[in-house]
Amino acid sequence: MAGKNLYIRFSCSTGDAMGMNMVSKGVQNVLDFLQCDFPDMEVIGISGNFCSDKKPAAVNWIEGRGKSVVCEAMITEDVVKKVLKTTVSALVELNMLKNLTGSAIAGSLGGFNAHAANIVSAIFIATGQDPAQNIESSHCITMMEAVNNGRDLHISVTMPCIEVGTVGGGTQLASQSACLNLLGVKGANKESPGSNSRLLATIIAGSVLAGELSLMSAIAAGQLVRSHMKYNRSSRDMSNIVLKD
Repeated sequence: MAGKNLYIRFSCSTGDAMGMNMVSKGVQNVLDFLQCDFPDMEVIGISGNFCSDKKPAAVNWIEGRGKSVVCEAMITEDVVKKVLKTTVSALVELNMLKNLTGSAIAGSLGGFNAHAANIVSAIFIATGQDPAQNIESSHCITMMEAVNNGRDLHISVTMPCIEVGTVGGGTQLASQSACLNLLGVKGANKESPGSNSRLLATIIAGSVLAGELSLMSAIAAGQLVRSHMKYNRSSRDMSNIVLKD
């Protein structure tokens, strides 16, 4: 309630579809029904931004929207040292001071992570999701903890509002449909409606976890800038290149 205004947050199942259009149709029918019982009710708009779609919002961070996923993994000390080139204690400290404390100082909303949006955006575009919904779908808190007497690393990502579907919209495009097929989640699951889209959300969370571990390790090992300069910069001297018509 806000004065004489009422903001309603509808909750429903949309199967394997992301479902925004489905929900809009359903909400319109509900509003038409309520109009009969409350003839003096004035509908200002079918959306009052309490959804909250394509915008960072505490309500999505707290209550969730779309699919809510927690993904975790145990990384042994040997892998942390030999593969990630850092230590468990260094990762735990960096995560606390960067992803948790640093984000809190910045007043971040749902951004308690290193770069979840990079992975979410890439998979969204590849699988025909709405890229604009990357805003809330990238809400993520990354946690790291030393376990087994401090030897191994427990890492988890919690993502409360991954908004994805495996039918409808951009999922029908040829390339995007092929990517969904490669992941084994293409189309609607007739035996267990909604399970394909839930699996896609799980795949996204798992990919985010891998990306968080990779970037955080690079930062902890002091390799981030060096790797960018080595792999993400052209070694050609552009000033010596003459452009020809």
